[in-house]
Formats: sequence, C-alpha cells, structure tokens
Amino acid sequence: MMDRRPPRKSGTGGPGARDQKFSRGKHQERKPFDRDRKPFRSDKPKPRPDQAQREKFDFPAIPDEVQAEDLHISVRAQLKTLTAENQEIVARHLQMVALLIDSDPALAHRHALAASKKAGRIAVVRETLGVTAYTSGDYALALRELLTHRRISGSNDQLPLIIDSERGLGRPEKALAQAVGIDRSKLPVGVRINLAIALSGARLDMGQLELAKQELEIPELTPKSVFEQSPLLFRSYAEVLRELGQDGKKWDDLADQADKAMSETEEETVNLLEEK
Repeated sequence: MMDRRPPRKSGTGGPGARDQKFSRGKHQERKPFDRDRKPFRSDKPKPRPDQAQREKFDFPAIPDEVQAEDLHISVRAQLKTLTAENQEIVARHLQMVALLIDSDPALAHRHALAASKKAGRIAVVRETLGVTAYTSGDYALALRELLTHRRISGSNDQLPLIIDSERGLGRPEKALAQAVGIDRSKLPVGVRINLAIALSGARLDMGQLELAKQELEIPELTPKSVFEQSPLLFRSYAEVLRELGQDGKKWDDLADQADKAMSETEEETVNLLEEK
C-alpha cells in the first residue's frame, strides 16, 4: 500500500502496520477522550458477572481436520503451563488464526478472542489477539494486548504495531515516544525495517516531512541486501521523496525488483546489484 498515512474519519486518523504487512485494516470511528472531565466513578461496587455471563462468548467452530499438532512447535511450547485439554483447544484456535488471518481477518480475530478466553495469561495468546485486533482496525484493543505481550514476554518484536496502533488512535506523538530508549541494533532486521516505516508514518502524520525521510534512512535502505520487508521500505522512501517534491521513481523501481527477486528465491536476503 503506497499511502502509509491512514484514512481519516470524522477528523481522526489511523495508521497501518501488521508485522509483515503494514497498512492493513481501516480506522474505526472512535469518540475522543474528554480530557476536561474526570471519568465517572461510583461509590457502589459494580456487580460481578455470574459464570453464565462470563461464558456467554460464542466460541467459533474449529474444523475436525485442524489439530493442535498443526501449530508450529515453538508456539505450542509456550502453552505448556496449561492443562492438556486446554492446550489442545487453545492451539487449535491459534492454528485457525494462522489459517485465516489473510483470507478472513474477522473470523481470525474471533478465534484469537476465543484463545484469550482460555489462556489470557499466555504471552503468545495476547500477542495473537493484538495482531488480529490491529488487522481488524480495533487499535485500542491492539495497543492494550500488544503492550501486555511486551510486558509479559520482554520482547519488542511487535513494537512497530504498537507504534502504528498509537497512530490509529490519532496519537502520533505517543507513537514516537514508544520507541524512545529502544536499542534498534538488537532488533531483528525485519522488525527494524518495520519500525522505521511506522516511525516515518508518525512523522508524516505530524507534517514533519524531512524527519519522515530521515527515519527511513537506515542501513537496510539499500539494494545490496534486500529482505522481505524491503519493498515496502523502498516504496515508503519513494513516497516521502515525492512529498518533498523530489523524484521517487528510482526507489519505486527498486521495490518492484525486490518484490520479484524475493518471490523467486527461498533465501532470506537478495542482492539486487548482483542480479543485473
């Protein structure tokens, strides 16, 4: 998607980034927080929902052929603290998310919600729910879940989505603040690229065009080492150059070449200069 600045509804803005695919999902309309009023608080405790109410969630069906063993072993390993019965059902819901996230994100989100009902204290479950919420355009839920995942796991792998969720809530300043103090050299290369794209988008939201360009000028902005995320990085750079009144065609062409090269190889990186 060329425009990393989100569509706007009723004066609000949103972003775009899922882990490997930025600019997914549309911004959902949201009433702004009333900063001039304190939230209502009652002296009376709220009644606790009974068991029937808590279990009212409509769990989506799982086809018989989808088994827990289908889920990647690295994810299944994170479910070991659950009972055997719960491990199986949560794993099957997570596998359904993996199968549906691109073709039916709404149903994938329901399966992620189902997994969270069964295993809400497991980091990978909260991460999955955050990603599906983001893809569905529920940026508030995405932010809550991804921040919880980071707190539980200590991982910054979903930082780009955290930043983009802040953008989706119309808070580019807070989006930028999420990256303060992060040692980018310790991030996986794909996360580092996506982070640069998300931060550049926040700068665009604020009208800071030159800074948006600088956010993208990372070591990975080169045709010498092309990664899965490089085509979007190149197109994002071309977009910012055009915003600045400069020619971005070179980077659009490199993005097309990178797309083609990555589709024709199983290698993690490709050198476009060697292919000419």
